[in-house]
Amino acid sequence: MLAVKALNHFYGGSHTLWDVDLAVSAGSRICLIGRNGMGKTTLLKCIMGLEAASSGSITFEGSDLSQCPAEQRARLGIGYVPQGREIFSQLTVEENLRVGLGVRKNGPRRIPDRVFALFPALKQMLNRLGGDLSGGQQQQLAIGRALVLEPKLLILDEPTEGIQPNIVHEIGDIVLKLNKEEGLTVLLVEQKLPFARRVASEFCILDKGRRVAAGSISELTDQVVRSHLSV
Repeated sequence: MLAVKALNHFYGGSHTLWDVDLAVSAGSRICLIGRNGMGKTTLLKCIMGLEAASSGSITFEGSDLSQCPAEQRARLGIGYVPQGREIFSQLTVEENLRVGLGVRKNGPRRIPDRVFALFPALKQMLNRLGGDLSGGQQQQLAIGRALVLEPKLLILDEPTEGIQPNIVHEIGDIVLKLNKEEGLTVLLVEQKLPFARRVASEFCILDKGRRVAAGSISELTDQVVRSHLSV
């Protein structure tokens, strides 16, 4: 579904991604893992067109994304939940959700019922400002906004950051439900290894912008963690 090949990226004179390869198969749940500053978020931003790759290629369902702006990538079926959620604090919950409708390729111009089925609390808070929600509620809103697109691939950047444990577990349940019942493909960045091991089917570790390990989640052993993730 998604293929990243030999991707390089620079911030000024700093080489941040080094010949990164990543293949995301339809129906998979892949977790990008690595210490802070290792290039995980940069890779996601390159996939979404929010950062320009210096070289290499990114294709989605066979289409070259190199010349596609971010909104076009969303229309192709990629939903993105950024780190820090980035909801619009001065818009209501309903207005935040409707933002996603503006970039849909087709389909009805209304919020899909499944968003409220997954996050019933959002339906009760439609008129509340996004900035008045708790961190966990804001994360639900950010995921709901991405799901309004009815994407084929959902990208989540640290979805459990700063969220209370019960909401973390709920988000894990929802990711698994979307994947197993609806076939939604998931690519996420996550620091919490218990969450990654519960939710992901595969993993990929980045270290200083390089892919250093990958495999099925059962292969994310304590030895692999000590080798690549210990501080």
